[in-house]
Amino acid sequence: MDRSFLKSSSIVTVMTFLSRILGLVRDYFVARYFGASGLTDAFLVAFRIPNFLRRLFGEGAFSQAFVPILADAKAKHNEAEVQNVINHIGTKFLTVLVVLTVIVVVIAPAVIFMFAWGFYFDADPIKFNLASDMLRITFPYLLLISLTAFAGSILNTYDKFAVPAFTPVLLNVSMILSAIYLSEHLDTPIMALAWGVLIGGILQLLFQIPFLLKIRKIPRLVRGKHEAVKTLKKRMLPALFGVSVSQINLLIDTMIATVLVSGSVSWLYYSDRLLELPLALIGIALATVALAKLSGHFANQDEDKFTHTVDYALKIGLILGVPACLGLVLLAEPLIITLFQYGEFDAFAARQSSLSLMAYGAGLMAFITVKILAPVFLSRGDTKTPVKVGVIAMMTNVFLNLILAYYYAHTGLAVATSLSAVLNASLLYYYLKQQGIFSLSQDFLKMFFKVLLATIIMSIFILNFNQDTNHYLNADAWHRVLIITGIVSASIVIYFGSLRLLGIKAKNL
Repeated sequence: MDRSFLKSSSIVTVMTFLSRILGLVRDYFVARYFGASGLTDAFLVAFRIPNFLRRLFGEGAFSQAFVPILADAKAKHNEAEVQNVINHIGTKFLTVLVVLTVIVVVIAPAVIFMFAWGFYFDADPIKFNLASDMLRITFPYLLLISLTAFAGSILNTYDKFAVPAFTPVLLNVSMILSAIYLSEHLDTPIMALAWGVLIGGILQLLFQIPFLLKIRKIPRLVRGKHEAVKTLKKRMLPALFGVSVSQINLLIDTMIATVLVSGSVSWLYYSDRLLELPLALIGIALATVALAKLSGHFANQDEDKFTHTVDYALKIGLILGVPACLGLVLLAEPLIITLFQYGEFDAFAARQSSLSLMAYGAGLMAFITVKILAPVFLSRGDTKTPVKVGVIAMMTNVFLNLILAYYYAHTGLAVATSLSAVLNASLLYYYLKQQGIFSLSQDFLKMFFKVLLATIIMSIFILNFNQDTNHYLNADAWHRVLIITGIVSASIVIYFGSLRLLGIKAKNL
């Protein structure tokens, strides 16, 4: 089972890495061409709304609720019934998405007011009007990407992890080409990014279809009712809070940032994008595979494999997450400068973005832990516990936001989000242990202290050998890349070398 889990999660990680690297390239072009201005803030709000809902309706709540249902049908019924489940859920899902998309496109200004009220009360109405216009273009992306995630959930259930993990590459390519070429032909150049989002959504959906045909699981429109749809409804609404709290918190950050100085939304966005790289490579990759595996083990009533899978996912998350956490904090400003400080994105924007990156980075391990632990409940059909925990974490985040944003502006918003993630992860583990589902083994605790020691050794190296900020600011792009690549590469070697000396080897996992 370990080899199967590691192989599947490695495939997802590699594909996700390719996607995230292209995502950073995309953000480089956005920063270079459009900087961190009010216009960029307007686009990021118009993009974040469907992107946020995509993480709820797509690979977030919907997938977390749908995969266990499909895995159960696959384990207990024939392929005809599996197809029947796919058809009925797919039909209802499509209907809801079409209705929601039409409504939002019609009332786009009201939606922008709801999510970014700071734009409405700004003395200059251009941000509000531009965000409303762009939302009408970007919001149909929700329909397209949610159907893409639906297809990806089916493929993941059949152990086809590579295709869904690769698909986001197409969005990044579309946005890059739009920023470079389409922007030159538009009266408002930044509108090109909105069109790039829509085109990317179309490409992502079309890309999935041949692979669904290959496994003979293409969804079809049907009439009538099915018990699986009722089960999905019961599980999905609670899962909106249970598995997507971090995304809800990030959206709340954006909403409050719209009332701060111009550029605040952009600073949070760029720091969040760097947080998303290790979070996707570690947390989301492990969670994607773990949910499919755990759902299968629970359906087959194999408790030993179920518990072992949770323990294994947490160990991998620990080994990769702790050094990534410290790396983001210690190298925040060099990373932001190297990746984004070009053209319209100045040194001040880089400094502000690095402050929120340090705050987000400090909570990375908590974000990863939530990604791994929330699916444990959902794979067993328990949506109430993650919801209860999620609501507590979300309300804590709002409370902390209002206090910390007053004193520390956008950085305070990032600190609040990380603290709420720590609370979320702690409560999820508490309830797992209380319910007798899972508790950390002595082996895990021993590994934790070894990982911590190896990370400290790595951190000492970074603190002593990293260049100061001015050196990065005065260097050209290639010199910056060479410096940061050298520091990161050496840190990785030192960290894993230290782990090996401390007795942690891949084969021993």
